[in-house]
Amino acid sequence: MISLKKIISITILPLIMFSFSQCSSQKKLQQDAPVKLQEVYCQGWVAGVKGGGAGMNIFIPVDAVLNKKVKLDSVYFRGKAARLETKPQNESLYIGRFMSNDNKSRDLIMSSDSKNEYGNKMPVIPAKTPFELKDDECAVSYKDGNKTKYFKIENVIEKASIPYPSAPQNTLKIKQ
Repeated sequence: MISLKKIISITILPLIMFSFSQCSSQKKLQQDAPVKLQEVYCQGWVAGVKGGGAGMNIFIPVDAVLNKKVKLDSVYFRGKAARLETKPQNESLYIGRFMSNDNKSRDLIMSSDSKNEYGNKMPVIPAKTPFELKDDECAVSYKDGNKTKYFKIENVIEKASIPYPSAPQNTLKIKQ
């Protein structure tokens, strides 16, 4: 005769296994974008002063929002994630800004005594993005009401980098 304990474990175990199989860390991409897009492009930049930084911006121009409850939130591009923002003068252009470690000042203290290295900052290890994307693809997260959804943009065009000029020299002449 089968005990009550075995019957309970036989019925509960498959239920638990089934409930865990429904969980997934992989985000699901929607087939259709909730917005009509113009040409999406990215552009690198480098500050003209030493230590001023460098990075890559991605520009997502939106022609029309097909559902008024939709709000673009974040972008995943080349293994990184960034919040999307707009400028007050152009709220239909979304920009994702990705900083890199190039041209950044690093004040590291290297010493044989580890106590002297106390002020050093830990390196930032980027989190793994939840999407497998090519170099010319990005994924955009958006809010549809209170749900977060995702769609993919293909054929992101890479424009030439912008090397910002260095700070202007002091050209003011002091009158004596």
